[in-house]
Amino acid sequence: MTLAAARIDTGDTAWLLAATALVLLMTPGLALFYGGMVRTKSVLNMLMMSFVSIALVTVVWLAAGYSLAFGDDLAGGLIGGLDHAGLADLGPADVHGTVPTLLFATFQLTFAIITAALISGAIADRAKFAAWLVFVPLWALLVYVPVAHWVWGPGGWILDRLGALDFAGGLPVEITSGASGLALCLVLGPRLGFKKDAMRPHNLPMVMLGAGLLWFGWFGFNAGSALGANGLAAAAFLNTLAAGCTGLLGWLFVEQKRDGHPTTLGAASGAVAGLVAITPSCGAVSLLGALVVGLAAGVVCSYAVGWKFKLNYDDSLDVVGVHLVGGIIGTLLIGVFAAKEMTGGTEGLLYGGGLGQLGKQLVAVVAVGAYAFAVTYGLGKLIDKVMGLRAAEDDEHQGLDLTVHAETAYDHGILGHGAPSSASVVPTAQKVKSQA
Repeated sequence: MTLAAARIDTGDTAWLLAATALVLLMTPGLALFYGGMVRTKSVLNMLMMSFVSIALVTVVWLAAGYSLAFGDDLAGGLIGGLDHAGLADLGPADVHGTVPTLLFATFQLTFAIITAALISGAIADRAKFAAWLVFVPLWALLVYVPVAHWVWGPGGWILDRLGALDFAGGLPVEITSGASGLALCLVLGPRLGFKKDAMRPHNLPMVMLGAGLLWFGWFGFNAGSALGANGLAAAAFLNTLAAGCTGLLGWLFVEQKRDGHPTTLGAASGAVAGLVAITPSCGAVSLLGALVVGLAAGVVCSYAVGWKFKLNYDDSLDVVGVHLVGGIIGTLLIGVFAAKEMTGGTEGLLYGGGLGQLGKQLVAVVAVGAYAFAVTYGLGKLIDKVMGLRAAEDDEHQGLDLTVHAETAYDHGILGHGAPSSASVVPTAQKVKSQA
């Protein structure tokens, strides 16, 4: 047995293999969650935006993304090097902690995949699919990879210099996706009929199924970030369950008080809001802290999703209201509820740690949010200028499923107007092929 093989812990490796599969499952779960929230004419397009992100981000991550994010620091905590480009220098005997490095790289890949897919919810119903194919790999390299290095990479400035804490991705996953979603929906402009037409979710059972798969996968997301089958993983697992529950209850309480009806969409959204907020803090707060974090996210995010109507930005599926706002809540509350038995020393304001850690968390939130927004806005403008980012008005009106993919999700037709005749579908399909 080689020395490297002796350092590999089979229990830790087994858990991380399972956690990696759980996190990958979150992207199909997100596809169902988003797919159920849009109207019937864009269901397949929404599913495709998530599924194609798996392929695009994987290629980019293996080619250069992992190396830039987790390679040795090259530029003052800003980016890693290309020593591991293509993973060509890594084999089954290479070890990261107590697990194979190849497994660690794959685990981190699943985070990058779902982060890119999350953005699609902000621009649902109106973005060109071809433009999305260009945007995703560029965004992964320009936004996700640098932020991942700042937060988790060796020598990253947020981790090593600032000292802000983020256990499982509040900064590189939730805040970058939320801020980027805001930037893209501003570049695109609102959907046709925004604030005029009813744009209700077409399939709430699908939304609930997607939320359930997300919640299931989130245990791998958070508890897997302990990188071992240990007590910290168990604590993160329990915190994740607790925060999801209080997030759900908090959202339903607001709905009942404000609207008089607790809804299935509210239950799904509240659970996700609680899970978003506990992501950065699950390895830093006690069980009491997790309950409060989830509750705060459920209540605040239930109001935040309505900001788009007041501020006139069309965040189609509430990526800003849930992921950006929830990520900010969870990241900041580390500075309040961090417990030394979880962090190994760092304490939050509630436990006598003062305002120092809260200040560090705030700096990290502002820096990551501003960077993600600025780079994404510039990238969106560039793609829009070169090839156009928004679908044609006729395509948007008819639905992207038929005009882009030449398919419909349901046999009974689009928007409940009956099954489309072959005379209406075939010319559209031929038109799509002729434009390709």
